[in-house]
Amino acid sequence: MHIDALKTLVLNALEELKAQDIAVIDVSHLTSVTDLMVVASGTSNRHLAALSSKLIQTVKEEGVAPLGVEGESGADWVLVDLGDMVVHLMMPETRALYDLERLWADLPSDGQALEEEERAHGAS
Repeated sequence: MHIDALKTLVLNALEELKAQDIAVIDVSHLTSVTDLMVVASGTSNRHLAALSSKLIQTVKEEGVAPLGVEGESGADWVLVDLGDMVVHLMMPETRALYDLERLWADLPSDGQALEEEERAHGAS
């Protein structure tokens, strides 16, 4: 499935069950692991479980098999790995603690990291 279609599918599934503060982060220039990260909050552990179940059911119906799911039952953070997209469903307190949006925004791209490493080795 094309990444734009997957993004639309994921966002619609999350919005249908009232996920809060949905953020989409393009990390394609920062890592080769995935292209997009979606971060959304739930109002309770039960809400997170419902969000992850709905998301998994929705993508499976469209022929996308999740590569992995972590933290489903009673967790404050559920991660659904869809390959080109990783979805983080978190309680607001957990989301504030780990602040994934800022973490990924502050990381240098692979090109910047390589330039910094070359400068550091050239200065020694």
